Amino acid sequence: MSKLVTIYGGSGFVGRYIAQQLAERGWRIRVAVRRPNEALFVKPYGVVGQVEPILCNIRDDASVAAAMQGADAVVNCVGTFDAGGKNNFDAVQDKGAERVAEAAAAAGVKTLVHLSALGIDRDEESRYAASKRAGEEAILKHFPSAMILRPSVVFGPEDGFFNRFASMSRLGPVMPMFGAKTLFQPVYVEDVAAAAVKGVEGEASGIYELGGPEVKPLRGWINEILSVVKRRRLVLNQPFWIGKVMAWFLDVGSMATGGLVRNSILTRDQIKQLQVDNVVSEGAKGFADLGIEPIAPEVIIPSYLWRYRPNGQYDAIRDSAKNLRA
Repeated sequence: MSKLVTIYGGSGFVGRYIAQQLAERGWRIRVAVRRPNEALFVKPYGVVGQVEPILCNIRDDASVAAAMQGADAVVNCVGTFDAGGKNNFDAVQDKGAERVAEAAAAAGVKTLVHLSALGIDRDEESRYAASKRAGEEAILKHFPSAMILRPSVVFGPEDGFFNRFASMSRLGPVMPMFGAKTLFQPVYVEDVAAAAVKGVEGEASGIYELGGPEVKPLRGWINEILSVVKRRRLVLNQPFWIGKVMAWFLDVGSMATGGLVRNSILTRDQIKQLQVDNVVSEGAKGFADLGIEPIAPEVIIPSYLWRYRPNGQYDAIRDSAKNLRA
């Protein structure tokens, strides 16, 4: 019988790619999520019955333990950008991670892979980074042989980085932003998934920092996006103090609604994160130690950012038409 892996958050951006790659390698997969009916798209990743979404609440001990019953390996991809509510930073990224590791150790699971984030050891201000650090500590406390992955900003068709700025480019001639000089090292989602597979199959353990082959300041990446979407925009960097004021009003507005209206524009915690470079540390273990050669963003992003061009999918046709003789 093929081996069984439980992927917590397996229908999320990174989790779905891990599920795909493990399915191709013959693993049976449980995708543990809060809303299984919204994760049915994972079922075709394998043959009939190979990939199954199941109900799980990362905040509940019994639910977490039941989801990994009989599993040979566990992957924890659950994360959040919500500072408030029941599924906040601490509940999900600290206590949730500890719950998974504790249950995995008690169940005798052979391998555990945990998805963390790059730069959290240098970010001393944000609550997001603090919860990620606490989660890592909890993982290693209960499961010392675990593999912990710290990816930089992850890109791919469903990402919230390149897609977000490409979408902003359609709003007008000026693109205001914060942290133009902050360095980023975007990493392709398929490469992160390949690293996770190494951990699931027992080929690696320990902490790995994952960054792509290129490092640029945020302004440089936005210029790359503008080149791909064929738009000319003035990228206007704003002082962080302005961002703090804006984020304060947006956060307070969200709290005034009791959390019913989520602040998805700019939070105070995000401003803190933007002040810290998001690049691989010197001497850290990374892709080279895993035998993986990461793919550069310029190879991938044109395949999904084309829809933000002035003429979308017809942009290339219009360009070629200009070369036709009358």
